[in-house]
Amino acid sequence: MARTRLPLQLGDTHIRLLRIFKAVVESGGYASAEVELNISRPAISLAMTELESLLNMRLCHRGRGGFSLTEQGESVYQSSLSLLTSLQNFRSQMNAINTELVGDFNIGITDNMVSNPQMRITRALAALKKQAPEVVINITMSPPNEIEKSLLDGHLHIGVVPELRPITGLSYFALYKEKSRLYCSQQHVLFHCAQQAIPPSAIKQYDAVVPSYPQQAEIKRQQKQLKDSATSTDREGIAFLVLTGHYVGFFTHPFCSKVGGGR
Repeated sequence: MARTRLPLQLGDTHIRLLRIFKAVVESGGYASAEVELNISRPAISLAMTELESLLNMRLCHRGRGGFSLTEQGESVYQSSLSLLTSLQNFRSQMNAINTELVGDFNIGITDNMVSNPQMRITRALAALKKQAPEVVINITMSPPNEIEKSLLDGHLHIGVVPELRPITGLSYFALYKEKSRLYCSQQHVLFHCAQQAIPPSAIKQYDAVVPSYPQQAEIKRQQKQLKDSATSTDREGIAFLVLTGHYVGFFTHPFCSKVGGGR
């Protein structure tokens, strides 16, 4: 079996090839990676061929069937993530030694939190920009489980997620508390009953939209009292369906009339 022809010392050229490979994998193919890398498809293809020759293994399948990684390609991708993350962490640590903060700061935030008056991220980012104007802030809006996964694999430095069960390997601290209530729109048949005490048994006959992402046990108990007829990956999706006039749903922003209990 032929061995990998990887040199004992990795240089900038090898790191560049791994970065291109990583971009191709995360973009899902050469065509999409063109925009991400800002280089032509032939240049990407040449780099991938060079990397496969260097490693003496086939990293991916490409053709009419689409782009997919080989088993060896998946292993190389995971190892590349570890190497590139280590390089980024080293750079960040070296930057921290200096009095001037520089480098990338990658943040993951759950959708639809910017309007919450208790959310202090905006003030924190303003203070960071004032203290360290050379830091490049990169914000990703994602569901909570994706943020936690990206923190574990090193893509993100910090994330903001709802309080769920803690995951080993991550450190958590509380930002604020919020209260959810059950809402309907003005077009819903329950709207004119909003000033009355509506029992859960009455609400259960109406269609409800519930989050499809993980929830605390207390919230799940509340949701079991509803007729879950639709799901959403974020609160904006819940708002869209509630505003149709056909659904009720738990929400934290008072955009329509309260029709039931909250948590």
